[in-house]
Amino acid sequence: MKTKVSVLFVILTGLSFLFSCSKNDNPGPSAGTQFIAGYTVAKESVLRSIPDEYINKARTTLHIAYQHTSHGTHVSRGMFGLPDYKEGDNVKFGITNNNPQTGKLDFHDYALASYAAPGVDASDLSRNETAFIQATRNFLDDPENADINVVMWSWCNIAGHHVTQNYLPGMDSLISEYGPGGSKIGTGTGQRKNPVTFIFMTGHANVNDNVGDGKPRNQADLIIDYCNKNKHFCLDYYSIDTHDMNDNYWEDTGDNGNSSAYGGNFYEDWQNAHTLGQDWYENKSAPGGSVTYGAHNTQHITANRKAYAMWWILARIAGWNGE
Repeated sequence: MKTKVSVLFVILTGLSFLFSCSKNDNPGPSAGTQFIAGYTVAKESVLRSIPDEYINKARTTLHIAYQHTSHGTHVSRGMFGLPDYKEGDNVKFGITNNNPQTGKLDFHDYALASYAAPGVDASDLSRNETAFIQATRNFLDDPENADINVVMWSWCNIAGHHVTQNYLPGMDSLISEYGPGGSKIGTGTGQRKNPVTFIFMTGHANVNDNVGDGKPRNQADLIIDYCNKNKHFCLDYYSIDTHDMNDNYWEDTGDNGNSSAYGGNFYEDWQNAHTLGQDWYENKSAPGGSVTYGAHNTQHITANRKAYAMWWILARIAGWNGE
């Protein structure tokens, strides 16, 4: 009996060890407890602390389709400018735009609008509120987009839109179809091999008009609660727009750092008090392109921060636990 017990103990211990190693070696996108990329992670210090292995894995294995209008440029222009920031960033954060290259993040800007049905406006989430659902299906069902494994849609102005009736159920349906284990993932007819991670977004802040039913803060709360509950990643525009670089919250601000309660523009003031190339960088219209602000901005910090937040999410998708 003693021998049998000892053998059983060894077997169970071995299985436990194998399970532990498997879990740690491949944590997957659900590893960790933080899924919201808001002001607390939208910092260069956080970006630089992410282990290189996850940045490298994200850069070389993720293929992103992004659809937006003007406000959504904060992400893309920030990401396009980051490679020109500091020594080594051209490799570490190398990125392309609709032109895949080995070793660089495969990014497809304005990727999905053309896949909407004729006469349907799927330019962003704020036009026809449900157009993104079928446009995404059409895009992902196209064999030319077989490599795409990350999809993100941006809001224009989230105020007044039906987040719980349209956006969240629409995203949920896409995840159930194209996410890991989804009904359209497989090798049969009409299926695709590569599952997709869908990144949620909150909407930008509006000057003196952020709080109340259907307003940006309330809408952000709905999306964040949903993402935390279901372990979905979310780029929290509202949080980044309303918090300055010292983590102070300015509820009356818009998406340019302009706040009456603050007494000016907290992002412009921070930029003017810090050094280009050391503390912040210039955003770009395309990889290696011309210098430009994020749309509706008069400073580079907003788009810098949203690029940091996006890379944080990509590293999480690549398996980093966020700690």
